Amino acid sequence: MRIAVFGAGAWGTALALAFSRNHDVVLWSREVDEIAALAADRENRRYLPGISLPAELQLSDHLGDAAQADLHLVVTPLAGLRSTARALQAAAPGTPLLWACKGLEAGTAKLPHQIVAEELGSDARCGVLTGPSFAVEVAQGLPAAVTIAARDLEFARYWVHALHNNRLRLYANDDLVGAEVGGAVKNVMAIAAGVADGMGFGLNARAALITRGLAEITRLGVALGGRRDTFMGLAGLGDLVLTCTGDLSRNRRVGLLLAEGKTLPDILAALGHVAEGVSTTHEVATLAARLGVDMPITNAVDGVLRGKLVAREAVEQLLARDPKQE
Repeated sequence: MRIAVFGAGAWGTALALAFSRNHDVVLWSREVDEIAALAADRENRRYLPGISLPAELQLSDHLGDAAQADLHLVVTPLAGLRSTARALQAAAPGTPLLWACKGLEAGTAKLPHQIVAEELGSDARCGVLTGPSFAVEVAQGLPAAVTIAARDLEFARYWVHALHNNRLRLYANDDLVGAEVGGAVKNVMAIAAGVADGMGFGLNARAALITRGLAEITRLGVALGGRRDTFMGLAGLGDLVLTCTGDLSRNRRVGLLLAEGKTLPDILAALGHVAEGVSTTHEVATLAARLGVDMPITNAVDGVLRGKLVAREAVEQLLARDPKQE
């Protein structure tokens, strides 16, 4: 099977490596210089230094050529999903599509599947690949488990069977909305967890934040049509725990640096990677307010990122909330 992976960042490269063990894979980037460097070094020195790209992994900066595949897998930042889906629709219409983008679109608060539906049509054969997974560990071949979610469960099952291997285990789900909400909002909670850890509040506070964060994610997901049980699985609790506790989490790192008093522009410059939670937080807060969903942790993070609160003030506001029934 030929798989085209669009986006040569850390996660796109990692998935290309994982699937190239069993399939014919081409990794695409719009950046000519980036593809030239990958070809010359056989290594993604910017995002995955020290991990070799196998000779069989093909590289391309020509979208039309790369798009001639059995499956399109878009692994750009969310901001690039719309333009990439549009280009793929023009180059190879009707090709099955998976995306591994997480977040809500800036300015519209739309989930990825809504973006894809607008570009490919509501009957497109498509779904999301999401779950607890750090790119470097997947690239190293360490075990991980993720979800493929689609409105059409048979579509999800087909691609789970086709792509599953003993290092990257895949599970099918038909709650597309729930899987996407879990993947988007866990990044907001990871920023909050980083702030709490950076202030030295301890493991008890972290556990409380993760638990109450999961409650917020579930409330929003259910309000949008997701199923409660999805948030107990890989795309919900699994992804949330990993991102809130793992030292490889970029969003948690944002929170740690905010707790140190660093400015957001300096933090983003230091990261060198996209931290989707930064752009997603305000969209989540705005959407929750419109739906009447109570999300105090999200609102606190939003206040910090927008410069309306300093990190300590945000935590103090959360601690000062009235007691409630769980």
